[in-house]
Amino acid sequence: MPESPSKTDPETAGPGAVASPPSAEKTAARTEAPRVAAASLVGTTIEYYDFAVYGTASALVLGPAFFPPGNPTVSSLAAFLTFAAAFLSRPLGVILFGTIGDRLGRRQALVASLLLMGVATVGVGLLPTYETAGLLAPVLLVTLRLLQGLSMGGEWGGAVLLAAEHAPPGRRALYASVPQAGPSLGFLLSSAVILPTLHIAGRDGFAEWAWRIPFLLSTVLVVIGLWVRTAVSESPVFRDAAHRTAQAPAPAPESRFPLATLLKRYPGRLLLGTGAAIGGSAVYYLTIVYSLSYGPKQLGIPQNTMLTAASIGAAAGIAITLPVARLSDRIGRRPVMLTGAVGCVLWAVPMYASLSSRDAWLITGAYTVGLMLLALMFSPVAAFLPELFPARLRYTGASAAFILANTLGGGFAPLVATWLNSRWDSPLVLGFYTGGLCLLSLLCLLALPETRDHEFDT
Repeated sequence: MPESPSKTDPETAGPGAVASPPSAEKTAARTEAPRVAAASLVGTTIEYYDFAVYGTASALVLGPAFFPPGNPTVSSLAAFLTFAAAFLSRPLGVILFGTIGDRLGRRQALVASLLLMGVATVGVGLLPTYETAGLLAPVLLVTLRLLQGLSMGGEWGGAVLLAAEHAPPGRRALYASVPQAGPSLGFLLSSAVILPTLHIAGRDGFAEWAWRIPFLLSTVLVVIGLWVRTAVSESPVFRDAAHRTAQAPAPAPESRFPLATLLKRYPGRLLLGTGAAIGGSAVYYLTIVYSLSYGPKQLGIPQNTMLTAASIGAAAGIAITLPVARLSDRIGRRPVMLTGAVGCVLWAVPMYASLSSRDAWLITGAYTVGLMLLALMFSPVAAFLPELFPARLRYTGASAAFILANTLGGGFAPLVATWLNSRWDSPLVLGFYTGGLCLLSLLCLLALPETRDHEFDT
């Protein structure tokens, strides 16, 4: 079983150093915690809005717009493969922004990641289609998707760390979970833009030109996000760890590269942390992305029904995110996350089986239960994964575990699901696939220690 990070880990202190009591500066920073958490939430919501807009657009129109016309299944596969491409570049984002965040500061990495995401998303809204530019169109689309993925590789870890490292004692999961609501809020925001645009422009108008509007609106959101993020202070935990490192003897060369140190010292913790988050990633992306395409195209469910069901479920998950996090501050991360994992294992098949009914109320109810169970897994993970690693490796370690889980469990989930449904045309296969990944998360959680009482200042 992995050991808790040592209070005198060489990455966070010099030989003989001990954890110092909270300074006046640190105490003042913790009084800023609510504003920092809100700023992290704003930025994460914008990042995931951009990502959700692409995911929804890929389910609706991007296949025919950017790829050669022909077999609808091939077109959908191409669109979802492009969606998955962004997940391939996420590990590079972990390396880039993790190094910046662990060596130069959490805030600098977050500002850079948000700016990159904004440029890439607006760029998608300005791209020529296949009809206009031929093969250049999908090449440019994939390039911008890779940049989006690079940005996302640095977003999650930095957002939850900035909130968690400002948090007062005993409320770490509560504050870390605030930006954790960003993915669902981003999806709701994208739906709030896409649904009226789809209604006003109509299906044909949306496919022809109006799909660009949600992408271009990202300009306004990114400007707001940059203003909010540059106004908050750097993490006091990072400043203290950086100060101790500067006072210590010259570090070993490996400490200059957080990922190399992480892989050398904590490989088991990284793998188990990835496994702990993989099931939740599958639930999120199959519900929020894949089913929005699968329901209408394969089962004839109205598009508005699917968007509404996913939106209501996402809102329910958001509503319980903070109470769940507060509970994990009181009783521990593992009991809450294990409950969510067991629930997702048992509910995965019934949730996706509801699609066969084509009944809006039944689908909405099933999705609402599923996304609330997801909140039990994903709300505490915002504190749980960072607590597995010491301060000077925390940005890279938490980001790597979460992003690998997102890539393996979420990024390729729509692609795998499309292939599975081409072999077995039944929504039940989605349930078995998702349930299997949630079972993997359950086993990894059982192998990991409780982290609630870990000393976070080291």
